[in-house]
Amino acid sequence: MEYRRLGSLEVSVVGIGCNNFGWRTDAAGTAAVVDAALDAGINFFDTADVYGAGQSEDFLGKALKGRRSKVIIATKFGMKMSEGKRGARPEYVREALDASLRRLQVEAIDLYQIHFPDPSTPIADTMHALNDAVKVGKVREIGCSNFSAEQMRAARATPGPRYFASVQNEYSLLKRDAQAEVLPECARTGVAFLPYFPLANGLLTGKYRKGKTFPEGSRGKDAFGPKVFTPDNIERVEALIAFAESRRHSLLELAFSWLTARPEVSSVIAGAKTPYQVRANSHAASWKLTAADLAEVDGILA
Repeated sequence: MEYRRLGSLEVSVVGIGCNNFGWRTDAAGTAAVVDAALDAGINFFDTADVYGAGQSEDFLGKALKGRRSKVIIATKFGMKMSEGKRGARPEYVREALDASLRRLQVEAIDLYQIHFPDPSTPIADTMHALNDAVKVGKVREIGCSNFSAEQMRAARATPGPRYFASVQNEYSLLKRDAQAEVLPECARTGVAFLPYFPLANGLLTGKYRKGKTFPEGSRGKDAFGPKVFTPDNIERVEALIAFAESRRHSLLELAFSWLTARPEVSSVIAGAKTPYQVRANSHAASWKLTAADLAEVDGILA
C-alpha cells in the first residue's frame, strides 16, 4: 500500500468511504470491512455525522476499538442531523464535534471537515471555530468538502494558524469538473485532494455493460441511475474497458490508477460493503499509467 501526505497526516492512497455503514451495512458488516481494510494496509477511514444518522460513526468507533493508533479517522459536519442541527455556525461546530467524538469513542479526530459550504455563516467564523478545536486538541487537521476554488480562497484569506489541509469533492473518469479550478488551486497551495464517488456510483466497476440488464438492488437501479448511467457514459465505459484490457488491466484498476496519477490526490475515498470489495479496491491503485496512457484516456473521454 502506498501512503501520501495530507497536512501532518500520512494516509493510504486508497481509503474507505464509510457512507454505507449504518445504511447498507450493519455493525457486524462494518467490523468485517474495517478488518479487511486494516489487513490490506488501508489506514484512512472517512465518515460523516449524517451517514446512517450517526450510526456510521458509531459502528466505525466500535470496530476500531483498541486500534486507534493504527488509523486516520476523518469525519464531516454541517448537513442536517435534526431540526436546528446543521450548518457551520461556531456554536454548532463545537456541538457537532463533541457529538462525533462521543460516537467515534475517540479523544481527537484526525481530519475534521465541513461537509458543504454554509452561505448563512461567514467562513471566517467557521475557520476560527475549527482553529479553536485544533488548539484544544480535539482535531488534528481541518478540511472542506464540496467547496469551489473561490470558496477555498475565501477560507484561506481568514487570519489564523490553520487552513484547510484537504478538499473532498466528486472526481472520477466520468466526472472531471474538479480539473478546471479546484485541482489547480490544490497544486498552487499544497492542499490535498480527496476524490469521492471515484467509481461513479459503481459504473466504473466493470459490472455494468452495454446491452446488459442492471442487477436488482444495484446503483444502476436506484436514484443515481438516470444521472450517471446514461447512454453516453455506457459508451465511454465500453471504450475504457477495451483500453484497460488491452494492457491486461481491469476497468476498476484504471479508475483508481487514473486518479492516483494526479499528485494532488492523497487518498481515493471508495465505499465498500464487503471484505471482497475492500481487497479489490486496495490492489486497484497499483497500475502506474504512463504519459501516453493518460493521453489516450483523455482522447477516449473527449
